[in-house]
Amino acid sequence: MFCLTALGVCAQRQSDSLAYQLQRAKINAMLAKRAQQFGQYDESLSMHTGIFGLQTKKDIRRSNDILMDIVKTDDDIYKQIKILLDFRAFQQTQVQTHSKEVEDNTIGYMNAINKLRSEVDKLKTDAANQQQGEEKTTKKFIIALAAMTLLILFLLTRRRTAKA
Repeated sequence: MFCLTALGVCAQRQSDSLAYQLQRAKINAMLAKRAQQFGQYDESLSMHTGIFGLQTKKDIRRSNDILMDIVKTDDDIYKQIKILLDFRAFQQTQVQTHSKEVEDNTIGYMNAINKLRSEVDKLKTDAANQQQGEEKTTKKFIIALAAMTLLILFLLTRRRTAKA
């Protein structure tokens, strides 16, 4: 039973760890995408396709579009980080709950062991008292039997002496 429980907990931890690792990989990919977008934004700021090397409306719009994509990516990153932090908090709560359950079980086992030990000690003393009582009864029986035998012998010898 314990082995199956341990295997289940181990399997769940591995899947939890895998989910956590996948979430981290997803965030890292999003950060890489953001870095690439920022590079594109930086390039678009330096692009001057207008007359006399000035930026055109099209250049500014392109830069703004890239900047909006960066903002959307940032929002998505924040959401995913929130999920990751919630997941970490959930894992910590699970660990604390599991730790509390193990502690409660251990205390329960210790109490049960102590109770059983006291019952064993009580049974030993009861058995010793009962054995002493049986020994006393046996001694009394032997004494009574010996007394009866002596009385019978005494009466038999008295009759023979009385007849003679």
